[in-house]
Amino acid sequence: MKPDQSLLSWRAVPVKKPIPPEGYQVFMTLDGIQPPIWRRLLLSARLTFEDLHVVLITVLEWGNYHLHEFRFDGVGNGELDPEAPQVRDERKVRVHQVLGYAGATGKYLYDFGDGWAHTLTVERVLPLDPDFDYPVCIAGERQGPLEDSGGPHGYLELLKAVADRKHARHGELREWVGEGFDPEEFSQEQMNELLAGDFRPRKRKSAAAHRGLVH
Repeated sequence: MKPDQSLLSWRAVPVKKPIPPEGYQVFMTLDGIQPPIWRRLLLSARLTFEDLHVVLITVLEWGNYHLHEFRFDGVGNGELDPEAPQVRDERKVRVHQVLGYAGATGKYLYDFGDGWAHTLTVERVLPLDPDFDYPVCIAGERQGPLEDSGGPHGYLELLKAVADRKHARHGELREWVGEGFDPEEFSQEQMNELLAGDFRPRKRKSAAAHRGLVH
């Protein structure tokens, strides 16, 4: 299934169509970061792009302090902004209208000052399991970057300073990141607890039940 052609122009009005009983295995990675910071997610077709924004800031533990936008096929989807009338209302577009086929890809932009860009790719289209909790994080690596850390370059420089006791700013930045900061830390269980708090899913099956979906 290719993206809804009515959504490839920001001038078009979204067409309401039946929501397919399917889900999407989506791989998300932050651009410009090595070793990579990534998450693998299961999403239902019902989610809006506003919902997807909440999913992404949740699994990266962003604070939602900054503007954001989705870009697929040159079309922006985000919050309503009189100064950006070309950006479509993310509350009115569901993920199945844009991400409804394997291989669909696009960008999620967060904090236009720091310039965080995330690449989203649909790996698989799956039958929707009515007893499963959506959305869910089924895999990932490394903690999401800290807010206001200067984008990919600034964050990598911060990591160098924190790891090097001889760095001129080691003490200052070590204090800023706080005790217990570990950029390698990732907890799938914690991610799903956070998602559960945002979306109040039905507790019937655990993420472990779907680990076999990862390839």
